Amino acid sequence: MKVTYHHEIKSGQKLSIESLIDILMRSRQITNINAFLHPPSPLSLSLVDFGYEKEFRKILQLLKKIREEKKTIVVYTDYDADGITGGSILWETLHLLGFSVMPYVPHRKLEGYGFSIKGIDAVIAKYHPALIISVDHGITAAKQIAYAKTQGIKVIVTDHHLKQEGQVPKETEAIFHIPQLSGSGVAYFFAKEIYENLKSQISNFKLLEYNFTVDYLALASIGTIADLVPLVGPSRSVVKAGLASFPNVKRYGLKYILKEAKIIHRPVTPYEVGFIIAPRINAVGRLEHAIDALRLLCTTNEARALKLAQQVGLANTKRQDLVKKAVEEALAIVEKLKKKGSLPKILILHSPDWHEGIIGLIASKLVEAYYRPAIVLTEGNGELKGSARSIKAFHITDFFASLKKYLLSFGGHRQAGGLTVKKSQLADFIAEATNKASKLIKDSDLEKVIEVDIKIPVQIVDMRLAREIEKLNPFGIGNPQPSFVSQVEVVGAQLFGKKNDHLKIIVKSSDTTTLEMIAFNRAADYVSLSRGKKLDIVYNLNINRWNGRESLRGRVIELITSSQQSEYQEDTGRF
Repeated sequence: MKVTYHHEIKSGQKLSIESLIDILMRSRQITNINAFLHPPSPLSLSLVDFGYEKEFRKILQLLKKIREEKKTIVVYTDYDADGITGGSILWETLHLLGFSVMPYVPHRKLEGYGFSIKGIDAVIAKYHPALIISVDHGITAAKQIAYAKTQGIKVIVTDHHLKQEGQVPKETEAIFHIPQLSGSGVAYFFAKEIYENLKSQISNFKLLEYNFTVDYLALASIGTIADLVPLVGPSRSVVKAGLASFPNVKRYGLKYILKEAKIIHRPVTPYEVGFIIAPRINAVGRLEHAIDALRLLCTTNEARALKLAQQVGLANTKRQDLVKKAVEEALAIVEKLKKKGSLPKILILHSPDWHEGIIGLIASKLVEAYYRPAIVLTEGNGELKGSARSIKAFHITDFFASLKKYLLSFGGHRQAGGLTVKKSQLADFIAEATNKASKLIKDSDLEKVIEVDIKIPVQIVDMRLAREIEKLNPFGIGNPQPSFVSQVEVVGAQLFGKKNDHLKIIVKSSDTTTLEMIAFNRAADYVSLSRGKKLDIVYNLNINRWNGRESLRGRVIELITSSQQSEYQEDTGRF
């Protein structure tokens, strides 16, 4: 492990809070601090700002004609939290605008991600639509969309995923592809544009006006955070406004998710979305049929919302149990490989016993444990479905493209992707993927690097700095929570939590200034600490609020022992 920092403040050096914030902004390559702190409201943005005015004018005429002729539209959405929230926004908007519209969510195991011939046939058999609109997929579905056209179905694509050479569909009415947004973000702006142009023709436009100001922004923020979209530019606008809207959300589904998760009275931050809300939405599609998650988010029946929220909570608990068992099995497999010799530079694991809905979570745990790309495969419908997670230095979806002769399909982002492997070619796929990865991935790429913003003495850290840092919210991909590293002396330590699995450390620097540090799930480190021990701690700075009181606290990212000091170095490459 290597710890690098982008700026150092030495003991005794005087620096204003404004200068410290400027350092943090520069490390994120943000030059216009005022625009970053005060992003434009999503209500002031439109598809025109993304360069789609001409395409939308064409689609608006098509939508008007479909509504006049009372023909049906199907919103065909993905089954993850991004797709479900985006699908909820677009379906409900069209429904309230008076369209005959139905949502369609493919079954993860039976149909797989995005458009499929099987899914399109099911849509035709159920609804006989004149138009299908995708949410959070479609940009690589050239073959499937061409098939829909042969069946007399028009298709509009709204998506944010990476384009693939030769796979971008040509048989669409229009493509609204906005990579800087999430799928739900694209759906939000697409739906808002439809609403703005058709609201004068309906009587209940006040409800939609409220939704776009509050409820739909909350939904779009969930999808954006869940899909790990960088929180800069328009996505920052969506998330900042969306998180702020949660206290005013009216829809029963979201309220009961918060209540079931016991966070109903807690401020909603990216943490609550990423680790509490989104996993519950995702759990339904991972284990059952994600249409129930969409029903939960859109129902106007309070009793039904309560029942569905309870079902979602149970599905999430079941998902956690399945993941725990499968991860233990996966780690055992890798440890056996490790005992036989050095690990390959990419981990490829396969088991018919792992549920297809959790293989991405298994891959994430493998990357976390061994810091190398991981592909996890399981069997389904005579094929091998796979999910992959990667490290910063390795573009996993580009890697799939170099192996496409073995693949029936693939897609994704730089550090996450999905694939379907021909069952008869599994051995060849693993052999070639392992060989290619060994050449493409350098040993240095497999060394985990913790990038820290500032090396700073503890005595400089104070409540004023913490308050200024809070103004940089929301934190996430593209705008990580500011991190610090300080050389400290341990004053005291104790375990806490129901299972005593968390660690509290009181530290001080060269003077008498002390700071409380909290290390979650780090109880094992307790035995290595003693009063007077000197070490370096990588941490975030937080304000702990409890019973009307505020206190300064650090949240530990890493404890740096003396054996790691040689790997602790300054990195000024961004300046």
